Amino acid sequence: MNVADDIEVRFLRPDDAEGLMALEEAKWTQEQSASPESLVQRMTENPRLNVGAFSLTTGAALTSLFTKPITAEKARTARSWEECTNAQPPDPSACRSLFGISLSSVDGDAVTAVLSFFLPQIAALGYHDVYLGSPLPGLSDWKRANPEAPVGDYVYAKRNGLPLDPQLRYYHGKGFKSITACKPHYFPHERSLDHAAVIRGEVSDLILALPQAADRTCPTGPTHP
Repeated sequence: MNVADDIEVRFLRPDDAEGLMALEEAKWTQEQSASPESLVQRMTENPRLNVGAFSLTTGAALTSLFTKPITAEKARTARSWEECTNAQPPDPSACRSLFGISLSSVDGDAVTAVLSFFLPQIAALGYHDVYLGSPLPGLSDWKRANPEAPVGDYVYAKRNGLPLDPQLRYYHGKGFKSITACKPHYFPHERSLDHAAVIRGEVSDLILALPQAADRTCPTGPTHP
């Protein structure tokens, strides 16, 4: 599927792994980034749940999105991001949830194009919701001002009906309207003090949150991160 003038969105293939490492290295620390081998494993295990956007001119990877099936219970109760990514595949007939392993990007338009391609297709596959482990980049500053308060007070705090944390506010605007858990030691992230919020978005809400302009320029059909 070609989007705009210079973006191609498609399912990821194992031979994309080396090129995708440029995204991993640009967006994540050495501790956080995946290896080429782990990227290939994700694509092999779930070939229709991983999507990328590429420049038609240069062939460079602009965005990668990796997801995997997970039970809602596992997504809520797992102690870490790694536990979710390494969880055994659930019974496909009983699984209607996905876990967002990673979204890496150097181009905002490419993110929109990837989501516009991906979301209608996972709806057609029968998935109902998506879980993510969200960083909390405002937590460290808040904790300095509120050293005795529990982290949950910050995670569930709202201002004008929206989450207080800027990352949670961003995800809320993308359709992730539920915060299902607050987890310490979830993944390494300095400003989050290694905490994360486990958030949930119904696929229908995620689709509704897509920009209408993207809907016009990125038509999708029920064939398919």
